[in-house]
Amino acid sequence: MNTHKTQKKQKTEQLTDAFRIFNELSQNLSVSYQGLEEQVAKLHGELAFAHSERLKTLEEKERLASRLEKILAALPAGVIVLDVDGKVVDCNAVATDFLGEPLIGLDWFDVVARSLIPVFGNPHERQLSNGKRVNMTVSRDVACSDSTGTGQIILLSDVSEMRNLQDMLNQQKQLSAMGEMVASMAHQVRTPLATAILYASQMSNPALDDEKRQRFSQKILERLQYLERQVNDMLIFAKDGRLAMETFSLAELLNHLRETVKEYTGNGRIDLQIINDVQNDAMLGNENALRGALLNLLNNAVDAVGQAGCIQISVVQLDDYKLRIVIKDDGPGIAKELGQRVFEPFFTTKIHGTGLGLAVVDSVVKAHGGHVSVESDLGQGTVFTLVLPCISQSYNLLPGGFSGKNHHQMEMRYETV
Repeated sequence: MNTHKTQKKQKTEQLTDAFRIFNELSQNLSVSYQGLEEQVAKLHGELAFAHSERLKTLEEKERLASRLEKILAALPAGVIVLDVDGKVVDCNAVATDFLGEPLIGLDWFDVVARSLIPVFGNPHERQLSNGKRVNMTVSRDVACSDSTGTGQIILLSDVSEMRNLQDMLNQQKQLSAMGEMVASMAHQVRTPLATAILYASQMSNPALDDEKRQRFSQKILERLQYLERQVNDMLIFAKDGRLAMETFSLAELLNHLRETVKEYTGNGRIDLQIINDVQNDAMLGNENALRGALLNLLNNAVDAVGQAGCIQISVVQLDDYKLRIVIKDDGPGIAKELGQRVFEPFFTTKIHGTGLGLAVVDSVVKAHGGHVSVESDLGQGTVFTLVLPCISQSYNLLPGGFSGKNHHQMEMRYETV
């Protein structure tokens, strides 16, 4: 009996403990649920705030994109976006107006070959089919939004008006210089012309023997050649760098110089050496203008060495498109203070000089996109160095380009200003 009561009491205690534990667990669960509800409410609030901020960011980006699109459309320059393969993926209306359609999806080099003409002597400028001049700027390593590679952005700026203003300014300067030149040339042309007329008037004299007739004929030829050089210098100087460019042979140019100098020196004991180390014979430039400029330098060298001396012409290739022409004589040389002014128009130390010869040389070299310099010391001779980008070449239409792309050589005849 006592055992039964004891067992019943134990069960009662166990049930009491179980209910107590259940109540504790229920209470803990209720607290945890309440905490979870608070956390969910907090996360919901944070998500709503993040969503609101995201919407604001998207709205800002849309406004920015719209503003950039309007700016791009209003920009007075052509903008072309290229992908990693060099294909046009986007452009603005100005670019379409410059280059024509279609553009999107085309290879950039195909667009360049179709719509952009190289400008001789200026690798950063191109001429459009309508005659306008544009400056081409290339940005590199622009991240492409639809790929892991990088592309490029091409900017085409219209510089036609600036070039026209520059041409007008140069023309005004040229007209002023032409007036000074005409006044100077009147005497320089009249004196040799009068001499030639005097000798020519004696040619019909029956009492003139063959020796004098030959000597008079040579004097007339010398005066006429002098007049021809003066007139050619005048014409080239008046053109102010506007020269038609075409292909010509370097070897033929040098051979012509050799023969002309022989005629000019006559029986004088002048040793003319021509060294040509350029393998590529095809040149691109104005052969007549270059020939005249080099003859001016050679004539000065002949005058400097007198009846006997040595003149050397050496031609070497600097890179794929540049050559260097050096004309060296062993004459008396030029004082340093005079050497700084030799390329100025109408500056001369000769009694019968016009001061146009070396100015023409400088003008012709600049028209070809090159530069000329002089080195001389009294008693040490004179060295003129011309660097000319005249070697016929393949134009790299996009500076830097894209790897793996080879393009055909573009050879054309055009005029540079």
